[in-house]
Amino acid sequence: PDAMTDSVRRTVEPGRKPSAPVANELLLRLYETMLRIRRFEETVADLFAKGDIKGAAHSYAGQEAVAAGACAALQKGDFVGSYHRGHGHCIAKGARVDRMLAELEGKATGYCHGLGGSMHVADLELNILGANGIVGATMPLGTGAALASKLRGSGEVSIAFFGDGASNQGVFHESMNLASVWKLPMVFICENNQYALSTAITGTTSVPQIAMRAAGYSMPGITIDGNDAVEVHNIVGEAIERARRGEGPTLIEAMTWRHLGHSLRVNLKDPRPEADREAWALRDPLILIKERMADAGVADAEVSAIDDQIAAEIEAAIAFGQSSPEPEDALLDRAVYAPHIAHAEPASHGTRELTYGEALNEALAQEMERDETVFVMGEDIGDIGGVFQVTKGLYERFGPDRIRETPISESTFCGAGVGAAIAGMRPVVEVQIFDFVTLMMDMLVNQAAKFRFMNGGTGKVPVVIRGPQGGGIRMAAQHSQSLEAWFQHIPGLVVIAPSTPYDAKGLLAAAIRDDNPVVFLEHKMLYL
Repeated sequence: PDAMTDSVRRTVEPGRKPSAPVANELLLRLYETMLRIRRFEETVADLFAKGDIKGAAHSYAGQEAVAAGACAALQKGDFVGSYHRGHGHCIAKGARVDRMLAELEGKATGYCHGLGGSMHVADLELNILGANGIVGATMPLGTGAALASKLRGSGEVSIAFFGDGASNQGVFHESMNLASVWKLPMVFICENNQYALSTAITGTTSVPQIAMRAAGYSMPGITIDGNDAVEVHNIVGEAIERARRGEGPTLIEAMTWRHLGHSLRVNLKDPRPEADREAWALRDPLILIKERMADAGVADAEVSAIDDQIAAEIEAAIAFGQSSPEPEDALLDRAVYAPHIAHAEPASHGTRELTYGEALNEALAQEMERDETVFVMGEDIGDIGGVFQVTKGLYERFGPDRIRETPISESTFCGAGVGAAIAGMRPVVEVQIFDFVTLMMDMLVNQAAKFRFMNGGTGKVPVVIRGPQGGGIRMAAQHSQSLEAWFQHIPGLVVIAPSTPYDAKGLLAAAIRDDNPVVFLEHKMLYL
């Protein structure tokens, strides 16, 4: 302990008890996963240097214990959301290294058919929501997946992995609050490797340990040794079981250290002190797990067999990637939009007269009655029925779970809608005044609109973002804009602005049934 630098001492305090011993079977499983990640990342670095992998790639080497320990405690149906350094999370959740490598090389056989690359690799069949190039974005999306699980009563837990820098994003605080208020089955795991691209956490973060922030959101928070896979497994396992029991979310801060710089593409001097790097090298996660296996009496032959198996997997993955074809142009035909559902025109329009707001209200009610995956969320939409009364009476009819009032956290409740849609629900997110959509732009433009494309045309995001826009009723400049032109320029979004009650009812029903993200604009003057 006396030789440890400050960054290591924050992780492993002198006299700290080691985590409890575990069965040899788990030790071998953790070692296999960690070694697979390490060898994969070494291969990626080599192929990047040769030019076979282009663009950007962010190595997970050095942090393997977090992904391996956490994912070993999950069930197959549980959700995982990742960030730009996400290779390890995908592999630990069960993704194949050959398809992973093919994806990084931009090949058609990759998980996203070459359209996602390093920062967006995902396998939706394993409920991996995907890596994400936007810092902190995985938290609202993961919160939405947890909300979907709670609404269905299906028992899945959602984990959001993120780096220490993301804890200073607004969506970190909004997501923690939302998950706590709704007691969602959620685990937030901060992989604190103590540096952003070049800036130390000590100069950017107001608390000495990120886990301290959990106290502000009435949830447990704990800082753990992120290089000890057994400790990660045990602590995350407890948080998962707590979430599965309906007791709400947990924040876990795993102290760790990345071996390489921020990105393989960045040719900058490593700003981290040499003494810190040397101290953390002694605590390499693979060194620690080997020490544990030796103490537990794991046979050398079992370890060697895993080494040989991983070496063969990596060689096969390299060959698979090299022999795989480039994606064909025809892929783009289905990559941006999911197919729209055809709707028959009724024989007559009927004779009933409805106001614009009544027509929207009926469409919501009929779709919620027809499909239990449809729910509505937004600010003040419950007891008072929304500012413009579009949800009037629905709270009493469908209850607080399906007419779900949100905190004033536009970015995160929009992101939760996107995440819930990815996880199989059909959310309708009300924007109280459409000018406030500016606070939702990342979740709409970088997440909802691009999700299907980044996953090679395999994902669906059936979410409707609706609300009142426009002027005419003297609500001043920040409550009166018409912003449809912004969204019409975004591939992946469907934009609808009905002008009559008849169109409003039919188009809202069609929007809810569509498998694409829909921006549904309702001019305030039409409510009158």
